Amino acid sequence: MSTYSVAEAKSGLTALINRAMAGEEVIITRHGTPVVEIRPTVAAMLAPEERLAAFARLQAHRIRLPPGAPTSVELLNMIYDEPNI
Repeated sequence: MSTYSVAEAKSGLTALINRAMAGEEVIITRHGTPVVEIRPTVAAMLAPEERLAAFARLQAHRIRLPPGAPTSVELLNMIYDEPNI
């Protein structure tokens, strides 16, 4: 585990991100107290073919709305336009 002050992180953020992507545990401290951990996202840790497979699974579960169905914006507008009860 490597720890860096906020000042060190500000001046070397790219290097810290690269270290985290390589698997190193990177901790940012403020006044000696750990406050932030830098780590890769789950998607960044997946191989490209795994990302495509995950995307395909999401697409397979996508809900298809019928033509003319209200959009999310229209639904929110309906909610806000209703008089308070």
